[in-house]
Amino acid sequence: MFSDPIADMLTRIRNAYSARHPKVDVPASKLKMEIARILREEGYILNFKVAEEGNKQTIKIYLKYTPTNLPVISRINRVSKPGCRVFVGNQEIPSVLGGMGINILTTPRGVMTGKQARTEKVGGELLCEVW
Repeated sequence: MFSDPIADMLTRIRNAYSARHPKVDVPASKLKMEIARILREEGYILNFKVAEEGNKQTIKIYLKYTPTNLPVISRINRVSKPGCRVFVGNQEIPSVLGGMGINILTTPRGVMTGKQARTEKVGGELLCEVW
């Protein structure tokens, strides 16, 4: 069993991109589905769907590549970890690569990007950075 399921999800995505796989399967949870939804909305993955295999649910994430077969995500990092949580207010949300990447935060109003959190003036836990 792994102690950080979000880091496991991000590592599976990172490994699948480096191996040029068309899709990757991740054990499902509500938080992981919200992260996958944000990645799809921001254009970092093609799509995702939840599949039931027996009594377990998995998220099938379909990866996106450029026309020259390069991965769309060049870097995906976990920021807040179970041993060292990182919380930010709406004024302290960092920009990723000068606005070229995104932050994913979990806030009292749900999981959202750093840009959405700034416009809604809400802070939260900084889960990961994607570019």
